[in-house]
Amino acid sequence: MVTVAIIGKTNVGKTTFFNAATLLNAEISSYPFTTREPNEGAAYVCDVCVCRELGVKDNPQNSACIEGWRYIPIRLLDLPGLIKDAWRGRGLGTRFLSVIGQADALIHIVDASGSVDEEGRLTKPGSGNPVQDVLDIEMEVERWMADIILRNRQLIAREASSSSLEEAVSKVLSGIKAAPSHVERALIKADLEDRPIELWDIDEAVRFSATLLPLIKPILIVANKMDLPTAEENLEMLVNFFNDRLVAPCSAEAELILRRAEKMGLLHYTPGQEKFLLREEARLTPEQWRALDYVEKRVMARWLRTGIQQALNTVVFKLLRMNMVYPVADESRYSDNHGNILPDVHLLPDGSTPLDLARTVHTRLAESYIMAIDAKTGMRLPKEYKLRHRDVIKIVTQPRARPKR
Repeated sequence: MVTVAIIGKTNVGKTTFFNAATLLNAEISSYPFTTREPNEGAAYVCDVCVCRELGVKDNPQNSACIEGWRYIPIRLLDLPGLIKDAWRGRGLGTRFLSVIGQADALIHIVDASGSVDEEGRLTKPGSGNPVQDVLDIEMEVERWMADIILRNRQLIAREASSSSLEEAVSKVLSGIKAAPSHVERALIKADLEDRPIELWDIDEAVRFSATLLPLIKPILIVANKMDLPTAEENLEMLVNFFNDRLVAPCSAEAELILRRAEKMGLLHYTPGQEKFLLREEARLTPEQWRALDYVEKRVMARWLRTGIQQALNTVVFKLLRMNMVYPVADESRYSDNHGNILPDVHLLPDGSTPLDLARTVHTRLAESYIMAIDAKTGMRLPKEYKLRHRDVIKIVTQPRARPKR
Protein backbone atom coordinates (compact mmCIF):
# COMPACT_ATOMS: atom_id res chain seq x y z
CA MET A 1 0.00 0.00 0.00
CA VAL A 2 1.21 3.50 -0.81
CA THR A 3 2.51 5.17 2.36
CA VAL A 4 2.60 8.94 2.90
CA ALA A 5 4.10 10.60 5.99
CA ILE A 6 3.10 14.00 7.36
CA ILE A 7 6.00 16.16 8.57
CA GLY A 8 6.28 19.70 9.91
CA LYS A 9 6.79 21.75 13.06
CA THR A 10 4.54 21.47 16.10
CA ASN A 11 1.28 23.44 16.04
CA VAL A 12 1.08 23.73 12.25
CA GLY A 13 -1.97 21.44 12.07
CA LYS A 14 -0.43 18.07 11.20
CA THR A 15 -2.69 16.05 13.46
CA THR A 16 -5.74 18.03 12.38
CA PHE A 17 -4.83 17.20 8.77
CA PHE A 18 -4.38 13.55 9.77
CA ASN A 19 -7.73 13.43 11.58
CA ALA A 20 -9.52 15.14 8.71
CA ALA A 21 -8.03 12.69 6.21
CA THR A 22 -8.64 9.56 8.28
CA LEU A 23 -11.36 10.57 10.75
CA LEU A 24 -9.43 8.84 13.53
CA ASN A 25 -9.43 10.44 16.95
CA ALA A 26 -5.77 11.31 17.31
CA GLU A 27 -5.24 13.81 20.12
CA ILE A 28 -5.16 17.48 19.09
CA SER A 29 -3.45 19.97 21.40
CA SER A 30 -1.25 23.05 21.30
CA TYR A 31 1.15 21.42 23.76
CA PRO A 32 4.47 20.63 22.04
CA PHE A 33 5.02 16.95 21.22
CA THR A 34 1.37 16.02 21.72
CA THR A 35 1.94 13.30 19.11
CA ARG A 36 4.39 11.15 21.02
CA GLU A 37 3.93 8.08 18.82
CA PRO A 38 3.44 8.16 15.05
CA ASN A 39 -0.28 7.93 14.32
CA GLU A 40 -1.21 5.60 11.49
CA GLY A 41 -4.45 5.42 9.58
CA ALA A 42 -6.07 4.94 6.20
CA ALA A 43 -6.71 7.99 4.04
CA TYR A 44 -8.11 7.89 0.51
CA VAL A 45 -7.20 9.23 -2.91
CA CYS A 46 -9.86 9.48 -5.56
CA ASP A 47 -10.67 9.97 -9.21
CA VAL A 48 -13.69 9.48 -11.45
CA CYS A 49 -14.64 5.80 -11.39
CA VAL A 50 -14.77 3.93 -14.71
CA CYS A 51 -18.30 2.79 -13.82
CA ARG A 52 -19.53 6.04 -15.36
CA GLU A 53 -17.63 5.48 -18.59
CA LEU A 54 -18.75 1.85 -18.85
CA GLY A 55 -22.34 2.49 -17.80
CA VAL A 56 -22.41 -0.14 -15.07
CA LYS A 57 -23.33 -0.27 -11.39
CA ASP A 58 -20.17 -1.28 -9.58
CA ASN A 59 -19.70 -3.25 -6.37
CA PRO A 60 -16.32 -2.21 -4.90
CA GLN A 61 -14.52 -4.58 -2.54
CA ASN A 62 -11.11 -3.04 -1.78
CA SER A 63 -12.21 0.58 -2.24
CA ALA A 64 -15.36 2.72 -2.34
CA CYS A 65 -17.39 4.42 -5.06
CA ILE A 66 -19.20 7.55 -3.86
CA GLU A 67 -21.34 9.39 -6.41
CA GLY A 68 -19.19 8.12 -9.27
CA TRP A 69 -15.84 8.82 -7.56
CA ARG A 70 -13.62 5.85 -6.67
CA TYR A 71 -11.80 6.23 -3.35
CA ILE A 72 -8.70 4.09 -2.86
CA PRO A 73 -7.05 3.61 0.56
CA ILE A 74 -3.48 4.68 1.25
CA ARG A 75 -1.47 4.49 4.49
CA LEU A 76 -1.03 7.84 6.24
CA LEU A 77 1.53 8.44 9.00
CA ASP A 78 1.41 11.47 11.30
CA LEU A 79 4.89 12.14 12.70
CA PRO A 80 5.48 14.24 15.82
CA GLY A 81 6.53 17.82 15.17
CA LEU A 82 10.21 18.31 14.45
CA ILE A 83 12.28 21.15 15.88
CA LYS A 84 15.74 22.53 15.27
CA ASP A 85 18.49 19.94 15.91
CA ALA A 86 16.03 17.04 15.87
CA TRP A 87 18.66 15.16 13.83
CA ARG A 88 20.88 15.27 16.95
CA GLY A 89 18.07 13.79 19.05
CA ARG A 90 16.60 17.06 20.37
CA GLY A 91 12.89 16.91 21.16
CA LEU A 92 11.81 13.45 20.07
CA GLY A 93 14.76 13.34 17.70
CA THR A 94 15.90 10.56 15.40
CA ARG A 95 13.38 8.18 16.93
CA PHE A 96 10.79 9.61 14.57
CA LEU A 97 12.98 10.73 11.70
CA SER A 98 13.53 7.04 11.00
CA VAL A 99 9.78 6.60 10.47
CA ILE A 100 10.15 8.77 7.38
CA GLY A 101 12.02 5.86 5.82
CA GLN A 102 8.75 3.91 5.57
CA ALA A 103 7.12 6.59 3.42
CA ASP A 104 6.91 6.73 -0.37
CA ALA A 105 6.27 10.49 -0.23
CA LEU A 106 6.00 13.31 2.29
CA ILE A 107 3.38 15.95 2.98
CA HIS A 108 5.15 18.90 4.58
CA ILE A 109 2.57 20.95 6.44
CA VAL A 110 3.40 24.57 7.18
CA ASP A 111 1.34 27.20 9.00
CA ALA A 112 0.56 29.64 6.19
CA SER A 113 -0.77 32.19 8.68
CA GLY A 114 2.67 32.49 10.26
CA SER A 115 1.33 31.88 13.75
CA VAL A 116 4.14 29.60 15.02
CA ASP A 117 7.64 30.70 15.95
CA GLU A 118 10.92 28.96 15.13
CA GLU A 119 10.49 26.61 18.10
CA GLY A 120 6.95 25.65 17.07
CA ARG A 121 5.23 27.72 19.77
CA LEU A 122 1.98 29.52 18.98
CA THR A 123 2.40 33.23 18.34
CA LYS A 124 0.55 36.14 16.71
CA PRO A 125 -0.50 35.46 13.07
CA GLY A 126 2.03 37.03 10.74
CA SER A 127 4.89 36.78 13.23
CA GLY A 128 6.30 33.53 11.91
CA ASN A 129 8.07 32.81 8.63
CA PRO A 130 6.52 29.86 6.72
CA VAL A 131 9.35 29.79 4.16
CA GLN A 132 11.96 29.45 6.88
CA ASP A 133 9.80 26.80 8.58
CA VAL A 134 9.94 24.64 5.43
CA LEU A 135 13.71 25.11 5.10
CA ASP A 136 14.30 24.33 8.79
CA ILE A 137 12.37 21.06 8.81
CA GLU A 138 13.77 19.77 5.55
CA MET A 139 17.27 20.64 6.74
CA GLU A 140 16.68 18.41 9.77
CA VAL A 141 15.86 15.46 7.49
CA GLU A 142 18.85 16.23 5.26
CA ARG A 143 21.23 16.49 8.25
CA TRP A 144 19.90 13.19 9.56
CA MET A 145 20.63 11.52 6.21
CA ALA A 146 24.03 13.18 5.99
CA ASP A 147 24.91 11.94 9.47
CA ILE A 148 24.11 8.35 8.47
CA ILE A 149 26.40 8.67 5.44
CA LEU A 150 29.30 10.24 7.34
CA ARG A 151 29.12 7.65 10.11
CA ASN A 152 29.32 4.90 7.50
CA ARG A 153 31.94 6.38 5.14
CA GLN A 154 34.50 3.62 5.67
CA LEU A 155 31.90 0.88 5.22
CA ILE A 156 30.64 2.54 2.04
CA ALA A 157 34.21 2.83 0.70
CA ARG A 158 34.88 -0.88 1.32
CA GLU A 159 31.60 -1.92 -0.31
CA ALA A 160 32.24 0.38 -3.29
CA SER A 161 35.63 -1.26 -3.95
CA SER A 162 33.88 -4.52 -4.88
CA SER A 163 30.70 -3.07 -6.44
CA SER A 164 30.05 0.62 -7.06
CA LEU A 165 29.60 3.78 -5.02
CA GLU A 166 25.92 3.93 -6.03
CA GLU A 167 25.24 0.42 -4.77
CA ALA A 168 27.28 0.92 -1.60
CA VAL A 169 25.47 4.14 -0.64
CA SER A 170 22.05 2.70 -1.48
CA LYS A 171 22.81 -0.31 0.72
CA VAL A 172 23.53 1.94 3.70
CA LEU A 173 20.40 4.00 2.94
CA SER A 174 18.18 1.02 2.07
CA GLY A 175 16.04 1.78 5.12
CA ILE A 176 14.83 4.97 3.47
CA LYS A 177 14.26 3.31 0.08
CA ALA A 178 17.26 4.81 -1.75
CA ALA A 179 17.86 2.82 -4.94
CA PRO A 180 21.21 2.89 -6.82
CA SER A 181 19.55 4.86 -9.63
CA HIS A 182 18.50 7.55 -7.13
CA VAL A 183 22.00 7.71 -5.68
CA GLU A 184 23.58 7.99 -9.13
CA ARG A 185 21.37 10.91 -10.10
CA ALA A 186 22.02 12.67 -6.79
CA LEU A 187 25.80 12.22 -7.06
CA ILE A 188 25.81 13.77 -10.52
CA LYS A 189 23.51 16.65 -9.57
CA ALA A 190 25.56 17.37 -6.43
CA ASP A 191 28.80 17.17 -8.47
CA LEU A 192 30.20 14.44 -6.21
CA GLU A 193 30.40 11.44 -8.54
CA ASP A 194 34.22 11.64 -8.72
CA ARG A 195 34.82 12.71 -5.13
CA PRO A 196 36.05 9.84 -2.85
CA ILE A 197 33.44 9.42 -0.15
CA GLU A 198 36.12 9.08 2.53
CA LEU A 199 36.94 12.75 1.88
CA TRP A 200 33.39 14.09 2.09
CA ASP A 201 32.86 16.81 4.69
CA ILE A 202 29.58 17.77 6.33
CA ASP A 203 28.72 20.36 3.67
CA GLU A 204 29.19 17.84 0.86
CA ALA A 205 27.16 15.20 2.69
CA VAL A 206 24.33 17.67 3.26
CA ARG A 207 24.46 18.81 -0.39
CA PHE A 208 24.17 15.22 -1.53
CA SER A 209 21.34 14.51 0.93
CA ALA A 210 19.44 17.62 -0.16
CA THR A 211 19.66 16.41 -3.75
CA LEU A 212 18.72 12.82 -2.89
CA LEU A 213 15.77 13.56 -0.59
CA PRO A 214 13.23 14.71 -3.24
CA LEU A 215 14.26 11.80 -5.48
CA ILE A 216 13.39 9.14 -2.91
CA LYS A 217 10.70 11.06 -1.00
CA PRO A 218 8.76 13.45 -3.25
CA ILE A 219 7.48 16.29 -1.07
CA LEU A 220 4.29 18.32 -1.32
CA ILE A 221 4.27 21.57 0.67
CA VAL A 222 0.81 22.11 2.15
CA ALA A 223 0.03 25.66 3.26
CA ASN A 224 -2.40 25.06 6.11
CA LYS A 225 -4.69 27.47 8.02
CA MET A 226 -5.64 29.36 4.88
CA ASP A 227 -8.72 30.66 6.69
CA LEU A 228 -6.58 32.79 9.04
CA PRO A 229 -5.25 36.36 8.52
CA THR A 230 -2.01 36.86 6.54
CA ALA A 231 -2.29 33.35 5.05
CA GLU A 232 -2.90 34.54 1.48
CA GLU A 233 0.15 36.81 1.56
CA ASN A 234 2.31 34.02 2.94
CA LEU A 235 0.98 31.53 0.40
CA GLU A 236 2.18 33.82 -2.38
CA MET A 237 5.57 34.03 -0.67
CA LEU A 238 5.78 30.22 -0.46
CA VAL A 239 4.81 29.76 -4.10
CA ASN A 240 7.36 32.34 -5.27
CA PHE A 241 10.21 31.00 -3.14
CA PHE A 242 9.59 27.33 -3.94
CA ASN A 243 8.81 28.03 -7.60
CA ASP A 244 10.13 24.64 -8.76
CA ARG A 245 7.89 22.71 -6.36
CA LEU A 246 4.19 22.18 -5.70
CA VAL A 247 2.53 24.20 -2.93
CA ALA A 248 -1.09 23.37 -2.05
CA PRO A 249 -3.38 25.61 0.06
CA CYS A 250 -5.68 23.98 2.60
CA SER A 251 -7.68 24.36 5.79
CA ALA A 252 -7.46 21.12 7.73
CA GLU A 253 -9.72 22.49 10.46
CA ALA A 254 -12.49 23.23 7.93
CA GLU A 255 -12.24 19.72 6.47
CA LEU A 256 -12.37 18.16 9.91
CA ILE A 257 -15.51 20.17 10.73
CA LEU A 258 -17.22 19.05 7.53
CA ARG A 259 -16.28 15.39 7.85
CA ARG A 260 -17.40 15.21 11.47
CA ALA A 261 -20.67 16.98 10.65
CA GLU A 262 -21.23 14.56 7.77
CA LYS A 263 -20.50 11.61 10.05
CA MET A 264 -23.07 12.97 12.54
CA GLY A 265 -25.67 13.09 9.76
CA LEU A 266 -25.96 16.89 9.79
CA LEU A 267 -24.96 17.48 6.19
CA HIS A 268 -24.08 15.80 2.93
CA TYR A 269 -20.43 16.24 1.98
CA THR A 270 -18.17 14.28 -0.35
CA PRO A 271 -14.45 14.85 0.34
CA GLY A 272 -12.86 16.96 -2.37
CA GLN A 273 -16.07 18.48 -3.67
CA GLU A 274 -16.87 22.20 -3.88
CA LYS A 275 -19.94 22.32 -1.67
CA PHE A 276 -21.77 20.77 1.25
CA LEU A 277 -25.54 20.61 1.78
CA LEU A 278 -27.40 20.60 5.06
CA ARG A 279 -29.76 17.68 5.49
CA GLU A 280 -33.42 18.67 5.79
CA GLU A 281 -33.82 16.86 9.09
CA ALA A 282 -30.63 18.35 10.58
CA ARG A 283 -30.99 20.23 13.85
CA LEU A 284 -27.90 22.35 14.44
CA THR A 285 -26.84 24.07 17.64
CA PRO A 286 -25.85 27.77 17.45
CA GLU A 287 -22.21 26.71 17.76
CA GLN A 288 -22.55 24.31 14.83
CA TRP A 289 -24.22 27.01 12.74
CA ARG A 290 -21.34 29.39 13.43
CA ALA A 291 -18.74 26.74 12.57
CA LEU A 292 -20.35 25.87 9.23
CA ASP A 293 -20.92 29.54 8.38
CA TYR A 294 -17.22 30.17 9.05
CA VAL A 295 -16.23 27.28 6.77
CA GLU A 296 -18.51 28.54 4.01
CA LYS A 297 -17.30 32.16 4.14
CA ARG A 298 -13.62 31.76 5.03
CA VAL A 299 -12.80 28.60 3.07
CA MET A 300 -15.30 27.39 0.47
CA ALA A 301 -16.17 30.86 -0.85
CA ARG A 302 -12.48 31.78 -1.22
CA TRP A 303 -10.79 28.50 -2.14
CA LEU A 304 -13.73 26.37 -3.40
CA ARG A 305 -12.43 23.38 -1.45
CA THR A 306 -10.72 22.71 1.87
CA GLY A 307 -7.71 21.31 0.00
CA ILE A 308 -7.22 18.07 1.96
CA GLN A 309 -8.40 15.69 -0.76
CA GLN A 310 -6.57 17.66 -3.43
CA ALA A 311 -3.33 17.41 -1.44
CA LEU A 312 -3.62 13.64 -1.11
CA ASN A 313 -4.48 13.26 -4.80
CA THR A 314 -1.57 15.48 -5.83
CA VAL A 315 0.93 13.40 -3.87
CA VAL A 316 -0.21 10.07 -5.30
CA PHE A 317 -1.14 10.98 -8.87
CA LYS A 318 1.31 13.82 -9.64
CA LEU A 319 4.36 13.34 -7.43
CA LEU A 320 4.36 9.53 -7.30
CA ARG A 321 2.77 9.26 -10.77
CA MET A 322 0.49 6.41 -9.77
CA ASN A 323 -2.22 5.00 -12.03
CA MET A 324 -5.55 3.47 -11.01
CA VAL A 325 -5.93 0.07 -12.68
CA TYR A 326 -8.97 -2.21 -12.38
CA PRO A 327 -8.37 -5.99 -12.68
CA VAL A 328 -11.36 -8.15 -13.71
CA ALA A 329 -11.91 -11.85 -14.34
CA ASP A 330 -14.80 -11.50 -16.81
CA GLU A 331 -14.02 -8.81 -19.41
CA SER A 332 -17.55 -8.83 -20.84
CA ARG A 333 -19.21 -8.03 -17.48
CA TYR A 334 -16.23 -6.25 -15.87
CA SER A 335 -16.60 -8.57 -12.88
CA ASP A 336 -14.64 -10.93 -10.70
CA ASN A 337 -15.37 -14.66 -10.37
CA HIS A 338 -18.11 -13.91 -7.81
CA GLY A 339 -20.01 -11.48 -10.03
CA ASN A 340 -18.82 -8.30 -8.31
CA ILE A 341 -18.66 -5.49 -10.90
CA LEU A 342 -15.35 -3.56 -10.93
CA PRO A 343 -14.55 -5.01 -7.51
CA ASP A 344 -10.99 -3.80 -7.04
CA VAL A 345 -8.68 -1.04 -8.12
CA HIS A 346 -4.92 -0.90 -7.56
CA LEU A 347 -2.43 1.95 -7.53
CA LEU A 348 0.55 1.13 -9.74
CA PRO A 349 3.53 3.36 -10.60
CA ASP A 350 3.85 4.75 -14.10
CA GLY A 351 5.55 2.25 -16.38
CA SER A 352 3.96 -0.83 -14.78
CA THR A 353 3.00 -3.74 -17.01
CA PRO A 354 0.13 -6.26 -16.85
CA LEU A 355 2.55 -8.69 -15.22
CA ASP A 356 3.15 -6.11 -12.47
CA LEU A 357 -0.61 -5.90 -12.00
CA ALA A 358 -0.85 -9.69 -11.75
CA ARG A 359 1.92 -9.67 -9.15
CA THR A 360 0.11 -6.97 -7.17
CA VAL A 361 -3.15 -8.93 -7.13
CA HIS A 362 -1.52 -12.24 -6.16
CA THR A 363 1.87 -13.85 -6.66
CA ARG A 364 0.19 -17.03 -7.90
CA LEU A 365 -1.51 -15.01 -10.63
CA ALA A 366 1.88 -13.78 -11.83
CA GLU A 367 3.37 -17.28 -11.75
CA SER A 368 0.68 -18.63 -14.11
CA TYR A 369 0.44 -15.45 -16.26
CA ILE A 370 -0.14 -15.98 -19.99
CA MET A 371 -1.43 -12.66 -21.30
CA ALA A 372 -3.62 -9.64 -20.59
CA ILE A 373 -6.72 -8.27 -22.30
CA ASP A 374 -7.95 -4.67 -22.36
CA ALA A 375 -11.52 -5.20 -21.12
CA LYS A 376 -12.71 -1.93 -22.68
CA THR A 377 -11.63 -2.86 -26.22
CA GLY A 378 -11.21 -6.63 -26.05
CA MET A 379 -7.70 -6.29 -27.48
CA ARG A 380 -4.89 -8.59 -26.40
CA LEU A 381 -2.07 -6.57 -24.84
CA PRO A 382 1.65 -7.18 -25.34
CA LYS A 383 3.59 -8.28 -22.27
CA GLU A 384 5.53 -5.01 -22.23
CA TYR A 385 2.38 -2.85 -22.48
CA LYS A 386 2.54 0.14 -20.13
CA LEU A 387 -0.63 0.33 -18.08
CA ARG A 388 -2.54 3.60 -18.20
CA HIS A 389 -4.68 5.43 -15.67
CA ARG A 390 -8.18 3.90 -15.43
CA ASP A 391 -7.35 0.80 -17.50
CA VAL A 392 -9.59 -2.23 -16.96
CA ILE A 393 -7.53 -5.38 -17.41
CA LYS A 394 -8.25 -9.10 -17.55
CA ILE A 395 -5.30 -11.31 -16.65
CA VAL A 396 -5.34 -14.65 -18.49
CA THR A 397 -3.61 -17.44 -16.63
CA GLN A 398 -2.71 -21.04 -17.32
CA PRO A 399 -5.27 -23.42 -15.79
CA ARG A 400 -4.01 -25.19 -12.71
CA ALA A 401 -3.20 -28.83 -13.33
CA ARG A 402 -5.51 -31.31 -11.60
CA PRO A 403 -3.77 -33.61 -9.15
CA LYS A 404 -3.36 -37.16 -10.40
CA ARG A 405 -5.42 -39.81 -8.68
